[in-house]
Amino acid sequence: MSRVLGLIGSSCGGLDTRFAAELAKPAAALGWRLAITLTPTAYRWLEVTGGLAELEALTDLPVRSVSRLPGEARPHPDPEVFLFAPATANSVAKLALGIADNQALTVVGDVLGSPRVSIVVAYSIQDTRELHPAWQSHVDTLVRAGVRVHRLGEAWTDAVTLLPAL
Repeated sequence: MSRVLGLIGSSCGGLDTRFAAELAKPAAALGWRLAITLTPTAYRWLEVTGGLAELEALTDLPVRSVSRLPGEARPHPDPEVFLFAPATANSVAKLALGIADNQALTVVGDVLGSPRVSIVVAYSIQDTRELHPAWQSHVDTLVRAGVRVHRLGEAWTDAVTLLPAL
């Protein structure tokens, strides 16, 4: 059976055309079983553009953005590996500060620092964001927690190459 990859996405430019093509499909092609969780805005973007159907076709698990209700079964097994891409500056900051105000941040924030879970955070930000006085401390916090932090470039598939081997 395939190992589960918690694939997390937030609302960055390109999400609607690149998330499935450059992240989800390559990860699935490598043999990962995808447990996809999106921030509420990312979910809405993909819902409006028709991208959710493409993601749903890549996994046997529901694509989610909201928490489950009391008494509902857990929709995803616990991933041993997470790829949060694209991560916005807002999501990076919240994750580093322990703010879990949506399901995407909750699912990865709950395991941040666990030695049994590998996490890659691949972010997409404006160049000027790196000049913000708090930015580097957020990145440093994640690195200290064992997270591989990577800035997305031209090819988002670079983030998939940072995942541990199956």
